[in-house]
Amino acid sequence: MATYILRRILLMIPTLFGITLLSFVIINLAPGSPVDQKLQAIRMGGAMGGSGGGGGLGGRGESGVSKEVIEALNKQYGFMDEDGNPRPIHTRYFIWLKNLSKLDFGDSFKYEEPVTNVILSKMPVSLMFGLTAMILSYLICIPLGVLKAIRAGSKFDIGSSFILFVLYSIPALIAGILLRTFLAGQSFYPIFPLGNLVSDNYADLAFWSQIWDRVRHAVLPLVCYMLGSFTFLTIMMQNSMLDVVKLDYVRTARAKGVPEKLVYLKHALRNALIPIVTGMGGILSVMFAGSIIVESIFSLDGMGLLSITSANARDYNVLMGLIFFQSILFLMGRLLTDILYVVVDPRIDFT
Repeated sequence: MATYILRRILLMIPTLFGITLLSFVIINLAPGSPVDQKLQAIRMGGAMGGSGGGGGLGGRGESGVSKEVIEALNKQYGFMDEDGNPRPIHTRYFIWLKNLSKLDFGDSFKYEEPVTNVILSKMPVSLMFGLTAMILSYLICIPLGVLKAIRAGSKFDIGSSFILFVLYSIPALIAGILLRTFLAGQSFYPIFPLGNLVSDNYADLAFWSQIWDRVRHAVLPLVCYMLGSFTFLTIMMQNSMLDVVKLDYVRTARAKGVPEKLVYLKHALRNALIPIVTGMGGILSVMFAGSIIVESIFSLDGMGLLSITSANARDYNVLMGLIFFQSILFLMGRLLTDILYVVVDPRIDFT
């Protein structure tokens, strides 16, 4: 197993190289650049010059911006060398790789501080909501799926399936807007607070009141996070359990007079969990999968909102840092899936 893990880790290196190379090229070839954004701010909303894709050399002194200023900006953002010569995209990529070897993602063009600091400052929000939503989903969906399998074909099974598929049909964006409008707005039922993680008077509250305040702020975003996977996990757990209970060893247990609940919970559950484990590998990356929509709707200052802000500002360094970080999480999640396979079923051997 140790050899397999080491081999998988080594294979991550060329995978990461391919992901970062493709991402770097696409980001740099997209229309606009940090220089264009800066010139637009300097011109106070005036017309942008040279908003063509990628090179960062946009603008030729229009609208009162001198060529010296434009050249200084291109040098500052790495599009030109110290001699004023344009740096081709492959040169800038290898410079980025060289800095990456020192875990240096450069400085954010928008926030004007190291990219690592920017990402780390936004991570706790996405981490908290992503992990909490994942844990709650598994804690609810696995027992619910087992119960639906035990009572397959009953009114409970049919009714719960109808509710689950209705929830599944609602996109997270629409669900967030509806929840915000009906349960957090002033027009209908303002049960939950809107936006941010805590109330303005949070520091003045008692300990338990602070906890309750955080819970109330977290309920609606967590519901949106969980909608996408809740139905999928529950139905998968039910179907997996129904498939396992048809196997010979489960029939043998029944023939020996083992109570029905023990047949499901002791003999069938472990093997039924194997397909569910495949989704648990996404624990490291799923925390950011739906964060873009949820954080935008509920004004949560996390990595999802950071990615939108960075894309709009053409903050290349932050975007590359986010892509690299999330790629690491995805690849580690796939490795975690294989390890969990062995934990659930020791008969699996990757050697």
